Formats: sequence, structure tokens, C-alpha cells
Amino acid sequence: MGWLKTLFKIGLFAALAGLGALVIAVLIAMASLPGFEELKSSPNGQMVRVRAADGSVIVSLGPSYGDWLPIGQIPGTMTKAMVAVEDRRFYMHPGIDPIGMARAAYVAFRRQGEGRRLQGASTITQQLARNIFLTNAYSFGRKFREVILALAMERKFSKEQILELYLNRVYFGGGAYGIDAAARKFFDHSGTRLSLGESAIIAGLVKAPSHYSPTADREAAIGRAKVVLRVMQDAGAITPREAEAVDLDKVDLAPERDQNAVRYFTDWALAQLDEVVDEQVEPIDVWTTIDPAMQRAADAAIRANAPPGTQGALVALDRDGAVRAMVGGRDYVTSIYNRATQAERQPGSAFKLFVYLAGMEAGMKPDTPVVDEPVDIDGWSPRNSNREYAGAIDVRTAFAFSINTVAAKIGQQVGFETVADMAHRFGIGSKLNTHPSMVLGTSDVRLIDMTRAFAAVARKGVAVVPYGIVKVTTAKGDLLYEHRADDNRVLVAPWVAAEVTDLLQTAVNTGTARAAQIGRPVAGKTGTTSSNKDGWFLGFSSGITTGVWMGRDDAKAVAGLQGGRAPARAFADFMRVAVAKRPVEQFETAVTLPEFQLEPDDETYLNMPDEGMVDADGMPIDQGSEPPADPGDGFEPQAAPPVAAPPIRSAPPAQPARSAPPASQPRTSLGSDFLSGVEPQRPARRQ
Repeated sequence: MGWLKTLFKIGLFAALAGLGALVIAVLIAMASLPGFEELKSSPNGQMVRVRAADGSVIVSLGPSYGDWLPIGQIPGTMTKAMVAVEDRRFYMHPGIDPIGMARAAYVAFRRQGEGRRLQGASTITQQLARNIFLTNAYSFGRKFREVILALAMERKFSKEQILELYLNRVYFGGGAYGIDAAARKFFDHSGTRLSLGESAIIAGLVKAPSHYSPTADREAAIGRAKVVLRVMQDAGAITPREAEAVDLDKVDLAPERDQNAVRYFTDWALAQLDEVVDEQVEPIDVWTTIDPAMQRAADAAIRANAPPGTQGALVALDRDGAVRAMVGGRDYVTSIYNRATQAERQPGSAFKLFVYLAGMEAGMKPDTPVVDEPVDIDGWSPRNSNREYAGAIDVRTAFAFSINTVAAKIGQQVGFETVADMAHRFGIGSKLNTHPSMVLGTSDVRLIDMTRAFAAVARKGVAVVPYGIVKVTTAKGDLLYEHRADDNRVLVAPWVAAEVTDLLQTAVNTGTARAAQIGRPVAGKTGTTSSNKDGWFLGFSSGITTGVWMGRDDAKAVAGLQGGRAPARAFADFMRVAVAKRPVEQFETAVTLPEFQLEPDDETYLNMPDEGMVDADGMPIDQGSEPPADPGDGFEPQAAPPVAAPPIRSAPPAQPARSAPPASQPRTSLGSDFLSGVEPQRPARRQ
């Protein structure tokens, strides 16, 4: 039993020593704390100035402070709401809440292995200490200092003073610090006039200001406010009758200040700040890649061409991946959802880029003969929209007119997994199916990923990684971060990229994408999904690669929406401005068109619109009738080449830039046997 007494004495001594050290630490912290009036006059917060490529400031983000409201002028409903939802035992604890800490530790123990931090244990005093004196970086050392400061503040200031400091300093989102700034931003009046419903909305913002912002997501803000009202009622801060009397749906929100489309870009770029610089307190300048003139042109192009009731998105990349323009929707004020970087939609025939890349890498050539004929792949039989087959053509013609049967043949021969691997290699981050129909673009992808893939082709097979931040500096000019490009990752051989560029420029010159012509060489591809749910155009010219998507957020059909129409026109409107001051750049091959293909109207020689529709089984859809409500998986429409006509030819440049593959890198030959091709000069058959 003697060893138990010894152990008890050691434990008691250690506890007393620890308590003594804690008391000393708290006393030292108390002595170093500023006075109440000093804390009132020194608000913290970081100003972030976002600059365009020309150095002009496009957005200023930073703290917005309203009037300092003494505790006596703050509505009682506001203080009650904040205490109830953030720190119910605020008036009872000494700065830290042992009960709350024990509960949070228990929850963390029950959820161990999920990688979650200890949450829900910070009192109002701890939050205030962290906001004023510390950073949000999560570490044991920071948490320990937070506890010491909270205990010291409780000894130095009254509960009313702590609550006054907290309510005037806490961040409520949208750059608003303090309840007066929040009230003016969200309700357009002073914080002294907050109603119970408004107080509940504001109190609910502290947990996640951006997620519950009433200007960004009214429904989320109201849902959170209802939780606050229930918590207040449970805590005895309000009666059930008072809670029932609040109609949150009738709370008037102040209209958001006008924003332009550049906010889609700044939201995307600034989200990467935490990855490139450590947390900063002082003001910083974020120098970005955005080109103001291109951005204005992109916004105008989407607004002018997107069909009524649809959304539109655009991304423009320079050679090295610098984002020169980004539009995530028609109106940032009504929807901050960035369809250029967040939305995943079916790309339709735009996905055939990867099918033909895989074919070219396997040895196929633009003039390889192929046959447009009925195809059956494990019971799947895609057909062309005009219910006809062109017969003997070449690969260039098949791509230009987005022939489904030929794409299916190529996918079957190289392997559908090979096509998916090629797409992932070029930056497609979403999950891709490997069913035969995948060659027609039935997997969801992001616009920015598709755009970077086309940009890599334009860059002769070198990977392109989109970026928006060039450098970050302090207000004094000290460099905190600078972007460094990686030009070493080669995705395909240069001649493969050149051959695919040959196909892409043919599609613009004479195929489904003629509306994208801008008076200088353009290479690109259209995409349209079943029932006209999505329209795409992606292409490049003179060093700029641009992707355009249009459609409805609810994925409903849009009459007349095809990639070769509105998206291609938006591309052309934007690119005329984007490349206006750049020299004209020729591609390595120049398309020479047969005389019959120089007609001004597609329907003159196609006897059909520029793109036709097929359903989920590759069967034609009558364009004269309403599309089916839900035809299943989306499939890309395509135009058809003229029946019984010679294929499109490509004339080599005066000084060819392409080189043959080195002997050390043999290529698999995929000739006429590969695609059951015949001599393309023979007249095509009508099936």
C-alpha cells in the first residue's frame, strides 16, 4: 500500500505544480492584454486586392466594419441568439467550458478514424481570443495559448465587455465584421434595429459564413436560422409563442451590389490562396492571369448567344494554361455556382477528341480510309442522324462530320479503356465509363478539364494545367509566391497532336463547326447531347484555347441547342476580340476543300441541319418533332458528309513542321484492315 501513497503524492504534486503554472501563465497573459478601449479601436482583418494581368485592381476583398455598438444598444434578441447558439453556458464558465470540452472529446473519440478535429468546444471567449490574437491554424500549441488567453480575458474583462467585443468583431461573411456591418450588408439597416428573425439569421452565420450566407443561398440561411430559433427556445431565451411568431420567409434581404462575371474567376482563383501562401494578416495583392478585355468579351458573348432560359459558361486558356477569361454563368448575382469549374455535364461528340487521339497514337492517319456503315458492338448499334451511311470516306471526313459509326469502330479497335485512359491523361478528372457508347460522350466532364485537353493538343501534346494566380505580394511589394510553369510533361508525340489538329481545323472549315470561323485558322469540335440538353464548342486559334458550354441547370431539353450553333457563335464572338491583337498563326496542315463543299449553306450539300440528333441507342431523332422527355443516356448529334462525294483533302504546308516518329519509337500500324476501310476515291454507298 505504500507505493499507492507515493503515487498519490506524486500525482497531487504534479497537479498542484500544473495548476500553479497555469495560474502564472494566466497572470502573465492578463498583464500583457490591451485595455478594453484599445481593443475597441483596433479591429483586425485582411484586405485582399485582386489584380488583373495588366495590374489593374478588379476586386477588393476585405473587412467591412460598421459602427461600434455598445452592449446596451445591441438588441437583446441578438445577444440571446448568439449566446444560445455559440456558448449556452457563457455566463457560468470561467472562459473555458469543461462540460463542452468533455462532450466534444467524447464525440471525437466516438468518431476516431474519421480524421475530424476536436470541434464544438470553443467558448465565445475562446473565439474572441482566437480572432483578435491568434490565427485559425489548428495545432495543440495554438489551442493551449487560446485557453490561457480566454482565462486571462475572463479575469480582466466583464462578461458584458467580452460579449460586446465579440459581437462587434466576429466575422459574418461577405467581408462583414461585427453585427452592424452584417445588418447593413444583409438587411440594409443598422444593427440596433435587428428583429428576432434577422438576429437568428445573423447568429446562424458564425458557424459557416459562406455556406449560410443569405445573399448566396437564402434557403440555407433560413434553414440554419430555424435551428437557431429551436436552440434559443430550448435554452429558454425565447418562448414557444415567440418562436412560432417568426416568419423567416418574410424577412427582407438587401439586394446584392452589382457584380460582373469576373467574380466567378476570383472565387475560383482565391480558393487556391491557402495552397500557395501561408495565412497572412497584413494586406496582400494577388496578381492574376485574367485579361480585362477578354473577360468583358467573354461575358458579352455568353449573354448574347445563350438561348433564353439557359446558362452558359466559358473558359479561355493561354498557351501555358493561364486563364485569360472565365464565365461561370449568365449572372453571378443570382447564382454564384461556377459552371465552368464545378458543373459536370455530358460532352457529346466533343469527347471524340480522345477517341481520335487514341487512334492517331495507334497509327491511324487523317487520310486513312474508313467505311461509314452499320455497326454492331455487343448489341449496341449506333447510327447516323440522317438514317444513311456515306460508305467509303476517310478519317478526316468522318471527324469533320462527327460520324458516329466510325468513332464506334475506332473505340472498339483501340479499346474503350484506352480511350478513357487517354482522356484522363489529358486532364479529365471525372469518372468515365468504358461502355461502347462512351465514344459518343456519355460520361460527365467539366468544361475547364475539356478546355485544358484541347489546349494540350494546341500545345503540340504538352500538358496544360490551368492557373489563375501569377504571384502574391504584400502591400509593400514583398514577394510571397510566384507561379512556375511545368513544361516537361508530354502527353502524346508532337505528330499525333498535329494530326488531330488537322482533324479539328477540318471540322471548323467544312464540318459541324463552321459557325466558329473568325477569319483566321481555327481548330475545334462541337458537342451536343441527346434531346439538346447540352451544347459545347471547344477550339483554339493563335495561342488561345476556348471552351464554351450552354444548357439548363436542371438538364432539361433546350429546343435548337446544338454545339455548332449558339456555343460556336459565342466562341467566335469571343475569339475575334481575344486574338485581335495577336499575329495570325497557321496550322501545320491547310485544308483544301473540294468545290462542292464551298457552298454557303450546309443544307445545300448535306440536305440537313449542321448537326442531327440520335437517341441513347444511336438511333435518329426526328428534328421536326419535340425531343423525348428522357431518352436515357445522352448521345452526340452529328452532321453527315455528302453521299457519294470525295473526301476532304489536306494540303501539306510549304515547310512541314511535323517529323516522322523516331526509329526507337515504333508505331502500331492501323491501316485499312483496322477500320475495314476501302479506297476513299470510290463513290460512297447509300444504305
